[in-house]
Amino acid sequence: MSEPEFSKEERILQMMKKVLTDVAKDTHVKPGLRHPLSDNTILGIRECLALITAREQELAKEAGRESRMRPRFIDEPQDTVVVPLDKLKRPSSESKD
Repeated sequence: MSEPEFSKEERILQMMKKVLTDVAKDTHVKPGLRHPLSDNTILGIRECLALITAREQELAKEAGRESRMRPRFIDEPQDTVVVPLDKLKRPSSESKD
């Protein structure tokens, strides 16, 4: 299965999100130290990231693509199967001797 081709808007949004998250990572400071960015700037970055994510979801839905934005571990299997809990049955107590 090949990767879907993204529109120019989607590629711009992906790049903007990457740059904003890189800025957040690069300016992270240890607790107790003064952050180099103002509270207003940090809030602005958070709001931008939320808007970008919302628009990415809208574009994926319009294009008929399933949104796979859930974070995954590198070693997490990609072929997972969801088993509904209501389908699981407990062993019956009749088999006890």
